[in-house]
Amino acid sequence: MNIVWTLAMAALGLALASSLAGLFATARRPALLRGLSLPLFALSGLAALACGLLALADGGSITLQLPLGLPWLPWQLRLDALSGFFLVLLGALTLAVGIYGVGYVRDFERGRDQLPPLGAFSGLFLLGMELVLMADGAYLFMVAWELMTLSSYFLVAFQHDNAANRRAAFLYLLMGHISGLCILLAFGVLASFSGSFAFAAMRAAHPDFLWASVAFALAFTGFGIKAGLVPVHAWLPEAHPAAPSHISALMSGAMLKVAVYGFLRVVFDLIGPLHWQWGVVVLTVGSLSALLGVLLALMQTDLKRLLAYSSVENLGIVFIGLGLSLIFLGTGHRLLGALALVAALYHALNHALFKGLLFMGAGAILHSAHERDLDRMGGLLRRMPWTGTFFLIGSLAISGLPPLNGFVSEWFTFQAALQTWQLHSGLLRTLIPVAAAVLALSAALAAAAFVKAYGVAFLGRARTRQVRRARQVPVNMRVGQGLLALGCLAAGVFPSTVIAWIVRVPQSLLGSGLPQAGAQGWLWLTPVSPTTASYSAPGVLLALLVLAGLTAWLVHWGAVRRVRRSDAWDCGLAPPTPRMQYTATGFAQPLRRVFGAWLRVDEGVDAGEGATPRHRLQITDRSWALFYAPVVRVLDRLTRLVTRMQAGHLRVYLAWTLGTLLLLLWVVTL
Repeated sequence: MNIVWTLAMAALGLALASSLAGLFATARRPALLRGLSLPLFALSGLAALACGLLALADGGSITLQLPLGLPWLPWQLRLDALSGFFLVLLGALTLAVGIYGVGYVRDFERGRDQLPPLGAFSGLFLLGMELVLMADGAYLFMVAWELMTLSSYFLVAFQHDNAANRRAAFLYLLMGHISGLCILLAFGVLASFSGSFAFAAMRAAHPDFLWASVAFALAFTGFGIKAGLVPVHAWLPEAHPAAPSHISALMSGAMLKVAVYGFLRVVFDLIGPLHWQWGVVVLTVGSLSALLGVLLALMQTDLKRLLAYSSVENLGIVFIGLGLSLIFLGTGHRLLGALALVAALYHALNHALFKGLLFMGAGAILHSAHERDLDRMGGLLRRMPWTGTFFLIGSLAISGLPPLNGFVSEWFTFQAALQTWQLHSGLLRTLIPVAAAVLALSAALAAAAFVKAYGVAFLGRARTRQVRRARQVPVNMRVGQGLLALGCLAAGVFPSTVIAWIVRVPQSLLGSGLPQAGAQGWLWLTPVSPTTASYSAPGVLLALLVLAGLTAWLVHWGAVRRVRRSDAWDCGLAPPTPRMQYTATGFAQPLRRVFGAWLRVDEGVDAGEGATPRHRLQITDRSWALFYAPVVRVLDRLTRLVTRMQAGHLRVYLAWTLGTLLLLLWVVTL
């Protein structure tokens, strides 16, 4: 067994050991969770990171068969550039989450929540994700997928005393099983042509366009549900805020990317020849997800719900890149297809870094100030300077501002979209610019959303007593946030180096890379050619540092020469109070007026007799009324029909049994 498989087995073994150690972290031995389970969790992430880097550097594929499973369906593992990339993403985030969690779980030791489920299911959750990325057959893939889904269900329902958490966990489990069923059916279609559930056999078989499209539709639905794409996203803003914050970081930063991996594995690797019609569907759904996700994020006052809706937007951006890649590859433009695929993978990596960082920041606020409502925060930068600094880095990165990493992947996606002129179809040459415009609008709205989030939470004055009493979080939590903040900075300042690793994935899947991307060295990034577009992230960083230094010197020089000092003019009113500050609701009010048609807004004033008038505002997702409520009504009617069968008489039950038996016999004889 070579070093790559040694590291892979170490990652799996450490994740399992972390789960077993967490199982014994009872109220009498709470230190086992912090002292053993979470360190093993972090080491599993480190092993996965090293394994992924080696697999990515090798660029080939290696297989291994484990003595597990069924006699005719053994567990087969495979590592290649695609699985290596996602193992790097998962491992880096898991390492930071494991370090962060050592400080974060202290609050649970003093509460009524049971520690063994948190430790045990966290390890199983990580084990399931790692196995999904290594599986080389539909059987093991589905076993690992269900392990990932079921273990994360118990983590979402961890604080089950809250009725909202129980509801969120049930919705998550329901959507997770629908997702798994669609994926299983997609594998069934492919296995019917290959005669085997092994990925190698599926890869060799090439179904016709009709059945390939059926497999694509099932896979896109299944993995799209897990990725939180519109309109099957309703579970995500319910489940992610309900989980503990370090698990929320792992679910949003890693689990959603496992869904992206599954889509890439099935569509780009197993189905066979790609068709541009699939790209149109993916591009349309990705654009709607990006726009609706950021609009709903902008309207939130709960910080964790804001971050959850933002994940819908960012996964939409990833699928915009994948849709562009499918369109270009389906029309014979392999270089442009590779460019769009690299953009999608880059944004998947970036989202894991900055969304993990932002969820950790939200967890730090919850740990220290015990608050999630933005309208009750304020002034946290003075009380939590490290968390405020790291959250600012994450906010700038997710807003797509240079020189951080979010800018590079979004710029890469735009560069791919700008190559539409090379297509001959008038439909595609019209659709792609519209998608690019939606992407630009989503980026601008994302910047507004995180200006709101950071400004209301960290600037100004504290609005409540418990926020005024907030203190800096433990060093473990700061280290975990710092690692991801450094990752955001490094991936933004040295994009040529990062892309030199990412480009191995399209080379493995498509046989085509980006020869011009790093042709100018590490200083310049050229997606297509130097004459088309180029970007120097180190140069931008240097210019910003010089500008910041010059501004600081001028401000200091002006302050030294200033003679008169006085309070700011307060317009003759009373001294400023926290009530005079902008709230998160007020900040979003102009945009709520502009985009109100996209949202379901219930706004008014409740004023009963003798009661103080109160402003009422409730913003809900239209998807509930359009897609979910009709399904609920149909299911409710069906359940009422079924209950009528329960007459309470034995002869009625025997009649139903006889009727069912006759129906089955008739089906068998067909």
